[in-house]
Amino acid sequence: MHIHIIGICGTFMGSVAQLAKQLGHRVTGCDARVYPPMSDQLESAGIELIEGYDPQQLSPAPDLTLIGNALSRGNPCVEYLLDHRLRYMSGPQWLGQTLLVDRHVLAVSGTHGKTTTSSMLTAVLQGAGLRPGYLIGGVPLDGGTSASLGGGDLFVVEADEYDSAFFDKRSKFVHYHSDTLLINNIEFDHADIFADLAAIQRQFHHLVRTVPGCGTIIYPSADQAIEAVLAAGCWSDRVTFGDGDGDWQYRLLAPDGSSFEVLRNGAGELTEYGCVSWRLTGRHNVSNAMGAIIAAHGVGVTLAESCDILSAFAGVKRRMEVLYEDQGFTLYDDFAHHPTAIATTLEGLRAKVGDATIVAVIEPRSATMRQGIHGDALAQSLAHADRIVWYRSADVTWDIEAIMAGSSIAWEIVDNIEVMIQRCVDLADPGSHMVMMSNGGFEGLAEKLLWRLDR
Repeated sequence: MHIHIIGICGTFMGSVAQLAKQLGHRVTGCDARVYPPMSDQLESAGIELIEGYDPQQLSPAPDLTLIGNALSRGNPCVEYLLDHRLRYMSGPQWLGQTLLVDRHVLAVSGTHGKTTTSSMLTAVLQGAGLRPGYLIGGVPLDGGTSASLGGGDLFVVEADEYDSAFFDKRSKFVHYHSDTLLINNIEFDHADIFADLAAIQRQFHHLVRTVPGCGTIIYPSADQAIEAVLAAGCWSDRVTFGDGDGDWQYRLLAPDGSSFEVLRNGAGELTEYGCVSWRLTGRHNVSNAMGAIIAAHGVGVTLAESCDILSAFAGVKRRMEVLYEDQGFTLYDDFAHHPTAIATTLEGLRAKVGDATIVAVIEPRSATMRQGIHGDALAQSLAHADRIVWYRSADVTWDIEAIMAGSSIAWEIVDNIEVMIQRCVDLADPGSHMVMMSNGGFEGLAEKLLWRLDR
């Protein structure tokens, strides 16, 4: 079968493309913006990429066209396939119907941490010899890929709440037949499609309704937004975790989260099960790890195995990925998209580096960030940085100056990417730490900056 994917270079659709290729299909695809690491993965998999949306690519007609959720009416390919009655569906529908319906699905959902937690869970299951299939919205740092069919009954999927396609406004995750559901957290995000937090919670309750009675829902005990969703109706087993609270608990052994112990609340008393000492930092990553450990335990992985495997976990590209180190200066790349994610990332880095200078270079890239929805929360999320360099592209329509006016942190705004590169070079002082924060390509800043730093 020839499957053509419109919008193939997004992290989700690119992963779907790799799974379709592994099933033996001929896979092609197109997109308007192509950039690594997904473009590299697709080319390595032998998938033909077409730049742009010229409808001639749909003639002769493929057997099936999958449409990414970034595409809408008015797109030349979308209009052509509708006019010519070509067969099409969304990526989530294809995934659910083709691969997930007959497998034990471990779905990782939530506003933050989905990619990292999915990667942790996949690494644990692989390390335990269970050969899971997986689809993750990112690329592991250990050289792995973002998707694989696997060889067993288990399948790990990053379960996104964003809509499925222009013709299916349900969240992707309702298609996934979840058996083990991990909800990391629920906050307001995706202001382009959700009016408020209640609208997001409604979609999460649709997801909860799909989990069977013999299934399990895992979540942090302190998240009131999740509790509100479950209070509307829950028919599955619940397992909670937290810092000093919940069915499972963790205790930090290092302030930066680089070492922690895991305990389970059984028969009325806490029993120590293991310790994780790893290269990651931040309390948010400890929470991510707890979810992965509990989910893996539910399908037969011992806590000792999980702790050992996570202690060697390398991390995920663009999640505080170290790109450059020289003369005490360190450059990181982070997929920041929300004030909470920014705050927890910088908090973890501050706990690691102490009084060293931290420079945050931020592109407001997500739909919510571009609209300035979070306002004061965004300014407050930067408290652990020493300097902020904002990149104001033409898409940013809100007043950055207004939210930063009362900040005690040094800040500046740059409107040109070439000027941004020079400012980053100027601020790359020995002993300092610079974090590039964007959930997009940042107009190639990482590659261009690395080229300058190397010289």
